[in-house]
Amino acid sequence: MSWATALLVLVTLQRLAELVHARRNTRRLMAAGAVEIGADHYPLLVMLHASWLGALWILVATDHALLWWPAVYGYGMVEIARIWVMASLGRYWTTRILIPRDVPLVRRGPYRFLRHPNYWVVAFEIALLPLAFGSWSLAAVFSLLNAAVLFWRIRVEETSLAARRSVA
Repeated sequence: MSWATALLVLVTLQRLAELVHARRNTRRLMAAGAVEIGADHYPLLVMLHASWLGALWILVATDHALLWWPAVYGYGMVEIARIWVMASLGRYWTTRILIPRDVPLVRRGPYRFLRHPNYWVVAFEIALLPLAFGSWSLAAVFSLLNAAVLFWRIRVEETSLAARRSVA
């Protein structure tokens, strides 16, 4: 197995594990009375991410693919940031927008410095992984699509968090 294929296998397994973790957190939060908002755009988000990963498998992941190591290292750094985000949110990390009842906003970890650090992580992931395979076109196309979906998602999330921010 080439380094390129190994990287893509690792990313795919990571994504699947994250979905299992997110689903577990989602079920628990919903059982505790959390309310989901923005469910109408969630299938679009899932389709975008699945298409991104599928395009990498189909278009660039071969046993002969060469890796551009600066992008691979950058991707690794972004994954460290992802772990920081997930650890900071703990049991509240999920792929959906859930508003738990009577829970203050998280203000630790990267949330001390940024709003929506997870979305920054995702934006860098979507750009860097195709670049690691030398696919500037996939990086550009999926970055633009992701920006459009995140623009919508962040507006929905900010609207729902506005009241909680004014109280905190």
